Amino acid sequence: MNYSYVSAEDAVKIIKSGDRVFIHGSAATPVPLVQAMQKRHSELREVELVSITNIGPLDFNHPDYRKSFFFNSLFVSANTRAVANSEAGDYVPIFLSQIPQLFRKNILPVDVALIQVSPPDKHGYCSLGTSVDIAAAAVETAKHVIAQVNPNMPRTLGDGIVHVNEIDTLVFCDTLLPEVNYASGSSPISEQIGRNVASLIEDGATLQMGIGTIPDQVLKNLHGHKNLGLHTEMFSDGVMPLLEKGIINNSKKKINTGLSVTSFLLGTKKLYNFADNNPSLLVLDIGYVNDTRSIRQNPKATAINSAIEIDLTGQVCADSIGTYQYSGIGGQMDFMHGASLSDEGKPIIAMPSVTSKGISRIVPFLKEGAGVVTTRGHIHWVVTEYGIVNLFGKNLRQRAKALISIAHPEHRESLEKAMHARFHTSG
Repeated sequence: MNYSYVSAEDAVKIIKSGDRVFIHGSAATPVPLVQAMQKRHSELREVELVSITNIGPLDFNHPDYRKSFFFNSLFVSANTRAVANSEAGDYVPIFLSQIPQLFRKNILPVDVALIQVSPPDKHGYCSLGTSVDIAAAAVETAKHVIAQVNPNMPRTLGDGIVHVNEIDTLVFCDTLLPEVNYASGSSPISEQIGRNVASLIEDGATLQMGIGTIPDQVLKNLHGHKNLGLHTEMFSDGVMPLLEKGIINNSKKKINTGLSVTSFLLGTKKLYNFADNNPSLLVLDIGYVNDTRSIRQNPKATAINSAIEIDLTGQVCADSIGTYQYSGIGGQMDFMHGASLSDEGKPIIAMPSVTSKGISRIVPFLKEGAGVVTTRGHIHWVVTEYGIVNLFGKNLRQRAKALISIAHPEHRESLEKAMHARFHTSG
């Protein structure tokens, strides 16, 4: 079947001043479409851009774009961090599971959606590929959909199947997807944290892995486990060896039994090839994957996430450094709460005890202006390279003592002084 394709430059002519434009995220970021839109900056005013994580050679903070584009980020990433913290951008605090509601309930109605898809099959169906997450809702509700058709985009099964009749404009682009290798950032500290977290994971557990080096290290320590399941917002290369060996077989899951469930994939080309037309993998709408009602149904749901800092009472900041917006709420609370409601579930915060500059991540008080992502009412397990503690059911003084015990030794004395001053206890 023949389809009509236009250039990226012609496709984005539909965008007009005042429009709200959705940009597909992660490995599916349609870089050529975004760049073609940005080239029109002198013709456009007050175009609002909405997206989660973007990857690729894109500059959203160029001075020439200030009057043309406003980046309203739903999750701040490396190439949107500068603009999100400037007058030309901002951040919407929201659980990842609820972002599709912004589109479907007309709270943030989308005028134009810029997406990237796999080529149409013989029936005319494309796939949103590596990122279904919030993109399925954007495509469903957008007034005009522009799709970058890329033969390198894997055809994933689940909620990301889109017929060409649902797409208004097609642009052909044969480019490699961006790759991220989380294994390359390993260190003795992350390896020890990985071992500590792995010791908490039981046979038959259903896993959610966050983004980064630590989740990858956890996976490397699960080769002696049995009958693990996968229900996670993000799927990376580290999962593949466990699937290939049958360690993750999803046999104990109560929903989507026998199937791995995710909402987006980000890793290497090997991962994208693995996902292509793989009937054992479902890539689904984030509103389902991250819904606590979905998460809690699987037994021993084990959620592994990280933090920027945690105070002595258990408040977790994971999205900002003081008032500087670094990332976003994302799916941390969706899975932390969902896992806590699961039968024998374990919500885990895992982090190095100190920053790269040697500053303690366990602190008396969060920085002024810092956002609380996981509240002290939701916190359970906390893991550093120095050990494991469970704060659930502990009072404030007990929490402080427990957290100090897994802080870096160089900072324990100052933390103990802060604890004594706060809780009026003797040394």
